[in-house]
Amino acid sequence: MRLFLPLLLVGCAGEFAFEAPTIEGLRQVVPGEGTPPEAEVMDANNNLDLAQHDGRWFLAWRTAPSHFASDQVLMHVASSDDRQTWTWETTISLQTDVREPQLVSWDGELTLYFAVLGTSLTDFEPQGTQKVRRLGPGEWTTPEASEFPDTFIPWRIKPMDGRLHLLGYAGGENVYDFANREPIEVSWLVSDDAETWEPAVAGQPVVLSGGVSETDMVRLDDGTLIAVARNEAGDEDGFGSKICRAEADDLGTWTCVSDPKKYDSPLLFRHGDDVWLIGRRNLTDTGHYDLMQAEGDNEDRYLAYQWDYWHNPKRCALWAVDPETLTVHHAADLPSRGDTCFPEMVELTEDEFLVYNYSSPVDGPDLDWLDGQTGVTHIYEQRLVFP
Repeated sequence: MRLFLPLLLVGCAGEFAFEAPTIEGLRQVVPGEGTPPEAEVMDANNNLDLAQHDGRWFLAWRTAPSHFASDQVLMHVASSDDRQTWTWETTISLQTDVREPQLVSWDGELTLYFAVLGTSLTDFEPQGTQKVRRLGPGEWTTPEASEFPDTFIPWRIKPMDGRLHLLGYAGGENVYDFANREPIEVSWLVSDDAETWEPAVAGQPVVLSGGVSETDMVRLDDGTLIAVARNEAGDEDGFGSKICRAEADDLGTWTCVSDPKKYDSPLLFRHGDDVWLIGRRNLTDTGHYDLMQAEGDNEDRYLAYQWDYWHNPKRCALWAVDPETLTVHHAADLPSRGDTCFPEMVELTEDEFLVYNYSSPVDGPDLDWLDGQTGVTHIYEQRLVFP
């Protein structure tokens, strides 16, 4: 077993202080000795989800020749009672790309939502969201279309306040298409049965519009909402991310602060009164995605920022979020490098959190992001243990 030595950090930014957890028990899961032989494992193993259901652990992950879209992509689901040896459950094979798995355990049933995309290496081609439901051990329904619009991609589905909450976005194809650039819209939906969804704010499904896509949120004890949204496409607020807040008595109004860093694949969670974020970190002097380039138009800046971002190394990092100032502060890096960061989490106790993530080999060379995406990636388990 490979272990990552515990690291305890104390941070302070002005009056905002935080104490980071230790990172313990690093272990490679896929490919690994416990990977079921029925699950073909290719070089790239990245998009994933982890859930507990009916006394077992369930892991869904995408495997492919590379990070990029392909007609060879498979999405496997496996289950385990000890996270050491996994039993094959089902495999999604549609001869096109599938990503963004969301395992939803609700009211005694387990449903897997996933996004269907195209096969182009250079285009983002959303083709709708499909779902399968577990009927019993190794028995699942055939994939069927969900009720979401054709280009809608569910990003996070999680229980809060006795209901399922979903944050997803439509128009993701516009991130990489300046010829037909339309705003991307982030919607916040809720459900009581994991099948029928309605706006969390009556009459207002869309909570953000512009350049943002991947978004996650938490609620504070007083009902205040804190969210982090990736702003890769850019808009009038700049590029990078938006850190947002909505007051409990006006959840349809999100007030956001622009951040020049791009926290790809944001995962928000709480420990006590503190708000934490796991998201990708750009390993440069500033870590910025928005380089504040003055020359050229929005498209020129976007292309320059993408080129720079793709040609620098990355980490999957833990960040502390100040819910008052809406600022984000680096706390620690998870074991990671190259192509990395699609975190999923299960709370084990109030002070211990299990994190699954993917990365280029953590004991390998420190690749830039593009080289990492064309190479081998593994899925790792680790724990965050708070004091």
